[in-house]
Amino acid sequence: MKHAGPEALDGIEELLAKLRKHAVLTERKRGTFYLKSSAFLHFHEDPAGMFADVKIAGDFQRFRVSTRAEQAAFLREVATALAPPAAPSRDTRRGA
Repeated sequence: MKHAGPEALDGIEELLAKLRKHAVLTERKRGTFYLKSSAFLHFHEDPAGMFADVKIAGDFQRFRVSTRAEQAAFLREVATALAPPAAPSRDTRRGA
């Protein structure tokens, strides 16, 4: 599966625009995003469709992103991966 070329990326420009809204991501080259200094997300084109590899919990996972529904699900995964970890809850009741 080869990395997505310019024509393939043209087909997902709307998705790329949504990813660019994440201030913590840097698009080093079109369709390749970094989180701080680490590769975080890039795209592949294949006869079976468009795919995105995104680093979740330290490992790249592949998502099909050919349809709007797939892209919406993918964007939710990215948002979850970029969300700061939840602070541990503190029970402030006395004696707890």
